[in-house]
Amino acid sequence: MIDVRPDPSARPSGSPGRVERIEGDVSYVSQLPATMQAVVMHAPEDYRLEERPVPAPAADELLIQVEAVGVCASDLKAYAGAAKFWGDENRDRWVEPGIIPGHEITGTIVQGSEEALAHHGVSVGDRIVVEQIVPCGECMYCQRGWYWMCAPHDMFGFKHYHGGMAEYMIVPKLARAHRISRDIAPQHAAYAEPLSCSMHAVERAELEFDDVVVIAGAGPIGLGAIIGAAHKNPKLVIALDFDDDKLALAKKCGADLTLNPSTVDIHEEIRNLTGGYGADVYIECTGHPSAVPQGLNLLRKLGRFVEYSVFKENVSVDWSIISDDKELDVRGAHLGPHTWPAAIKIIEKGDLPLEEICTHQFGLADFQKALDSVADSAGASVKVSILPGR
Repeated sequence: MIDVRPDPSARPSGSPGRVERIEGDVSYVSQLPATMQAVVMHAPEDYRLEERPVPAPAADELLIQVEAVGVCASDLKAYAGAAKFWGDENRDRWVEPGIIPGHEITGTIVQGSEEALAHHGVSVGDRIVVEQIVPCGECMYCQRGWYWMCAPHDMFGFKHYHGGMAEYMIVPKLARAHRISRDIAPQHAAYAEPLSCSMHAVERAELEFDDVVVIAGAGPIGLGAIIGAAHKNPKLVIALDFDDDKLALAKKCGADLTLNPSTVDIHEEIRNLTGGYGADVYIECTGHPSAVPQGLNLLRKLGRFVEYSVFKENVSVDWSIISDDKELDVRGAHLGPHTWPAAIKIIEKGDLPLEEICTHQFGLADFQKALDSVADSAGASVKVSILPGR
């Protein structure tokens, strides 16, 4: 047996042993626990904390000890039974009962074969973040390089692959893993997922230096879009939110101007700032149906509307605004393709006030409190995370 000892500071929190190499497999410990705690989805509003076997990685898989998993608005909507996730007469179900939820994941590699480690370019003891989607690599979208729109669309924590609301988790060969520093708090590392998504929304907007950019919502996604937009150096970045505390946080993330629609006429303010024309770009990050027509009306003619949010219900708008009135470009944004390295760099450099963004952390046993905190729009939480080792 070859003892390969890493820097002790790289050892995962709560790890019971050392790195050992046994017949080509590399592991932190010679004996992992037999069982683990995990949150399991059974039906809408029926998620349970259960004891499950610790998964054993196949020859081409990694096993990570989960350090943090963010709780996303889409997790909440799945929990609430939104048709987008559980299906209805018009769409197929997108979640599977029995799956462990959670897709904003960071953890430490505790076991894996030399083959699996080499494939991902990682080592045992590395902390990684993983992209949400596990692309098939074979469909038309994957073959053309559009992996984030993969046709099977298997996602951690929704279908086929278990997510991060557990003590341990498998990272399959087809997953996309990225190393991230152990010098930052685990909940901050897990923020790489929403930040990468935000930055993709900004990329879709194709910002120019003279643009006046309006970002609706100063939650986790909106704040990421604000810092992403600020890094593009447009003329003006304007943040909208009904919460003054979140607007103050938006300023720290790079917003030039913040507006609360409950206290000012945002249409008049933005018209005054743009010579009566309207904003060049509007990025919707609230998930509230009212924010969609708001954006269409705030934009100038030939403006660009980027929709990132996942909605619980269908949203209706006057499409004549998009066509005959303004000839708008309306663009969707999904996941965070190719933006993960930039998101990780921003987090590692300390460019974000992450202590103020990642406000609430819970243990696995308190997963319901975590979901309730995300649901409480009037509460003090911004980004809620679950730390399985807590």
